[in-house]
Amino acid sequence: MKTDWQNVHSKVQEKRKKVTFNTMQIIAFGFLGVIFLGSILLYLPISNQEPIAYLDALFVSVSAVCVTGLVTVFPAAQFTLFGKVVLLGLIQIGGLGVIACTMAVFLAIRKKITMKSRVMIQQTYNLETLSGMVRFIIRILKGTVLVEGIGAVLFAFHFVPEYGFIKGVAYGIFHSVSAFCNAGIDVLGTSSFMEYVSSPLVSLTTMFLIVAGGLGFTVWHDVRMNLQDVAGQKRPLKRLFTRLHLQSKMVIVMTAGLIMIGTLGYFLLEYHNDATIGKLGFGEKLLASGFQSVTTRTAGFATVSQAELTSASKLFGCILMFIGGSPGGTAGGIKTTTMAILLLTCAAVIRGRKSTECFGRRLAESNVRSGIAIVFLTFAIWLTGLFGLAVLEPDERFIDLMYEATSAIGTVGLSADLTPSLTRGSHVILMILMYVGRIGPITMALVFAGREDMQAKFRDLPEKRIMLG
Repeated sequence: MKTDWQNVHSKVQEKRKKVTFNTMQIIAFGFLGVIFLGSILLYLPISNQEPIAYLDALFVSVSAVCVTGLVTVFPAAQFTLFGKVVLLGLIQIGGLGVIACTMAVFLAIRKKITMKSRVMIQQTYNLETLSGMVRFIIRILKGTVLVEGIGAVLFAFHFVPEYGFIKGVAYGIFHSVSAFCNAGIDVLGTSSFMEYVSSPLVSLTTMFLIVAGGLGFTVWHDVRMNLQDVAGQKRPLKRLFTRLHLQSKMVIVMTAGLIMIGTLGYFLLEYHNDATIGKLGFGEKLLASGFQSVTTRTAGFATVSQAELTSASKLFGCILMFIGGSPGGTAGGIKTTTMAILLLTCAAVIRGRKSTECFGRRLAESNVRSGIAIVFLTFAIWLTGLFGLAVLEPDERFIDLMYEATSAIGTVGLSADLTPSLTRGSHVILMILMYVGRIGPITMALVFAGREDMQAKFRDLPEKRIMLG
């Protein structure tokens, strides 16, 4: 017969078995854990040139881990070398993601990757099979080091003559990681990259890193595998694009289209604005417009003053920031594929087609429904945050508040010089928006959704129609 202690122990064991976390919950709580650890490290005296409020340390940690770039203090003046190293580590973890970084540690200490871990990798990157999970993570890590290394070398060509060898190399590494991870945090001063507006080397290197990070690791993998086939003469170069997966095609087409539309839009809207690109030459205007178009896709570096942009440009920027980059990478926003699905669905409805189609393929209804849910949830959270900012900051221009809120939820980091001067309540709102924007509104919803109701999932109810429009 069991004693009272045995009964209590057995009940505790049963509860422990029931308390299991799904992949979405692990990602959400993992990011929270890194954020709070980072805030403590950034709060330490060894990290700061002068005392810092804990809320400021927490804000910078959230911004770094969520690869956003909004700050309440200027990292260049506030943090010591130790603090900047901590900041760089938080950016790298935030860019790669909790799952990839955890697997990297497991590989480093030669710990076996369990089946549960492989399933988490599959779900995180939406892979089709469980085979090759470890190789996939290794490729992500190697690709990240390679691209960031190339960026650091290119940056060093400019920074070493300006700051000396050691400082120039260090600046090259920091800003290469920050650009690739789409963080947009710099340690140069208070004006981001504005003094390099006419520098093709700095601007084009930054744009390359932002786009590379924003494309997504799965697209990298797909392009790499197909390039290998072309190099091995297994298929001709002209069939490279056609052999890519549907997601890769959508990402590449949407990314190229948004960059061109953004460049043209900023070029026309800011052409005569002397406070931004008006005084630049034609080629410099085009370069600055292209940089602005790319950086609004969740990067956060700026070569022109965001506060001096016209209202039309700020609204245009909000649209680009809301869309963001592509899934499976370092970018935020609702993602290019989600926007593509919405556009294709609208086109299908207008043309009277039953299904959403793309490149000769029918998109799954679950993808369409998820896309609509992502946009609605993101818009609802953004609107709630914007309303809170408008209440707490009645003296600020509404378009500037919209710019900050969109920059936060899109994990962009561009600021109309507003974030440092906002109230603490507004800082809390921006932190929440950054966090939700990084892990995604659907992930946030699934964290609290609990287990799926399988019976409700497969039930089939009678169909009815209602009036719309």
